Amino acid sequence: MIAADSETSAGGDRQTQLLRGALDMCLLAMLAKEATHGYDLVRRLDAIGFEGVGYGTIYPLLTRMRRLGLVADELHASPAGPPRKVYALTESGRARLHAWREQWRRFVDTVNAALTDTIPDSDRS
Repeated sequence: MIAADSETSAGGDRQTQLLRGALDMCLLAMLAKEATHGYDLVRRLDAIGFEGVGYGTIYPLLTRMRRLGLVADELHASPAGPPRKVYALTESGRARLHAWREQWRRFVDTVNAALTDTIPDSDRS
């Protein structure tokens, strides 16, 4: 029982590390499709399988990306309540996303090659 819990915990830690390295790229990709507010980004991340990514993670990332000039924010009227801050990708953000996508493709190809090369022939289907 302890081994299973330990393995589950290790898998969760690995998932967290992978997410930490890719979340900003995913946010830029979402904003490349459409400008939106943080609440919608959290909802969309959850819908595609990034469960548990909350506002406490997203808003500091958006703030950092704004400081880096990758996104811009603007207040838009809300149908109910105060105005919402809507984030949009800047030209610099588009260029960074393009570069990150290329890096990501190379990285995934490399990892896949390593994983494939280490699978014993008896385990391949």
